[in-house]
Amino acid sequence: MRKIFVFFWLMLLFLFSACDTKRQEGSVAEGVMLEMKYSDLLSLTQCDGYVYAQIKNPWDSTAMLHSYVLVEKGKELPADMPKGDVVRIPLDNSVVYTSVHCSLVDELGAYAAIKGVCDLQYIDIDKLQQDCKAGKIVNLGESVSPDIEAVIDISPDAILLSPFQNSGTYGKLGKLGIPIVECADYMETSAMGRAEWMKFYGLLYGCREHADSLFAEIEKDYNSLKAIAASAKHKPSVIVDLKFGSSWYVAGGNSTVGRILADAGADYIFKDEKAQGSVPYAPEMVFDRGCDAEFWVMKYNQETDKTYDEIASEYSSYTQIKAFKDKNVYACNTRHVAFYEETPFHPNLLLRDYIKVFHPELLKDYKLRYYSKLKN
Repeated sequence: MRKIFVFFWLMLLFLFSACDTKRQEGSVAEGVMLEMKYSDLLSLTQCDGYVYAQIKNPWDSTAMLHSYVLVEKGKELPADMPKGDVVRIPLDNSVVYTSVHCSLVDELGAYAAIKGVCDLQYIDIDKLQQDCKAGKIVNLGESVSPDIEAVIDISPDAILLSPFQNSGTYGKLGKLGIPIVECADYMETSAMGRAEWMKFYGLLYGCREHADSLFAEIEKDYNSLKAIAASAKHKPSVIVDLKFGSSWYVAGGNSTVGRILADAGADYIFKDEKAQGSVPYAPEMVFDRGCDAEFWVMKYNQETDKTYDEIASEYSSYTQIKAFKDKNVYACNTRHVAFYEETPFHPNLLLRDYIKVFHPELLKDYKLRYYSKLKN
């Protein structure tokens, strides 16, 4: 019986989505551009009766990734709208794939609007874990193959997920007629550009003033810290993270990590790598360029904290890096620290840690929040 219901649901959604597509064939209406000072990918336009959100394709500068027409619930759709998926706001019944965005939605005061999640094992939010156990929030399984019938049962206003290159139409999920909000914030070229996306999420969840105010605080703190780091006389060379299997994934110089390291007054050894995301390198190439790095910052996820002896046993060549020899390795165990939940939309917190690591004399009274010096 449930499968029959699902079949008819899909047919209805297909018919309604086809009708919506015809309604969206209007020209772009005039409006007022909402201020986006740092984002390279996202633009927001306040129009008469709706907000028009456009996301550039991070992998193709000549194309748009997605466009959305945000219309308040209960209001009639404007007669002449631009192309885009209609999203009725504020969202009060949403599916959110990632821990990063669940954390932000919670901070914006819209936690109750999260009704389903994916990859629960990677979401380090205690109350969300408890609510999933209690059945208040549905665990939809793996993000690569979510439980479609469970999504239909939730009947969400929208699904928030992180796109990837050539992700296509999302298979069965994309045929449900439910707006898919592609959270491409992680592909921004600056930490503040990514954080600025909270303005978009604030609009989606009816928390616009809260989001704008929060971003203003983060912006002020980040720029103040950046100015402090700029006063440093020396920019130490830095290598990041660990090899994984046969590759060492290196953050590009134009990634949020690469840019925030520069803002912290560090000389990132892969600053000339133009990629906006991570790039797999042969470990030998990383050692060749980074063996003289003065500092090494890494992240990992395991129950116990790593030690110098442990990483040396994992890969003997690690011991040849100058930062290893000089005991200038700083590590973040994401199993016990809310790194991924906090830093994407609070880059000021990560910047403060980095400045403390590279230039401790500039923040004498500050205690590290995420990183700690590796132990013997």
